[in-house]
Amino acid sequence: MKYQGCLLAVKDIAVAKDFYENVLHQKVQMDAGTHVMFDGISLQEGYAELKQHSDIVWVHEIIEYPWGQRDMRLYDPDKHIIEIAEEMGTVIKRFMSQGMTIEQVSERTMFPIESIKYYLS
Repeated sequence: MKYQGCLLAVKDIAVAKDFYENVLHQKVQMDAGTHVMFDGISLQEGYAELKQHSDIVWVHEIIEYPWGQRDMRLYDPDKHIIEIAEEMGTVIKRFMSQGMTIEQVSERTMFPIESIKYYLS
């Protein structure tokens, strides 16, 4: 078995798929309707689906840190903390797609401008 990436539970699969395809330029590897797989990340409609698993114990649900990265944490069956978070490259591209300048993104993420440019190349 091999770790393949993160699963993001989304409210609206069509909106999320459009964002990842057209804003972040991710290529769909598989589209099964309510489940869409990209390279390294999958989307599944319905954050509530995770809530339906009464055996999941949350450290915290989705939060956004001051530098813009969103993540959630939960416990696996052995009580190890599992963190599911956006890659910072995704955060940077999200900010750029919202109209922020490289300088604004650098200030918000606390990444040097050279690093921002690297993620955008």
